[in-house]
Amino acid sequence: MWFSDFTLRRPLLAVLLALAALALSCAGDALAQAVTQSERLAIVSARQGGVAELDRESAEQLFLGRRTSLPGGRTVTLVDLPAGRIRDQFYLQLTRKNPSQIRAYWSRLVFTGRATPPREAANVDEARSIVLSTPGAIAYLPLDAAHDPDLVILLTLD
Repeated sequence: MWFSDFTLRRPLLAVLLALAALALSCAGDALAQAVTQSERLAIVSARQGGVAELDRESAEQLFLGRRTSLPGGRTVTLVDLPAGRIRDQFYLQLTRKNPSQIRAYWSRLVFTGRATPPREAANVDEARSIVLSTPGAIAYLPLDAAHDPDLVILLTLD
């Protein structure tokens, strides 16, 4: 074969290595851009009749259906955003589970009857509206949408 000659193999190998390095460089740039473009998220509740405080561990247990009330005994209503980038980012940041792991996890809980998934809002505005009209409701929103005088930011996720 033409590339079995050592004098031809070496330049071919150099070209292939250069192409691989270029591909890895582009992938690294894309990953860095995706990380910097991710939104900061906040878990919020209503200022009036809402939840006063929430730590990260309790938030994780609530959004994974492991508990339905706060340590003080207050029952909460959880609000999820629709499936998409913000929801995926939220669960990844809070629980370190990717979207397929979260879907499988909730499918198992619902199938066995051990938990009910959070109420799903159609968009950020509806999630905010549900939180404001439902005592004890908690939702996650992009941080810029959480700056509302009627909402309290319980936890910020980066």
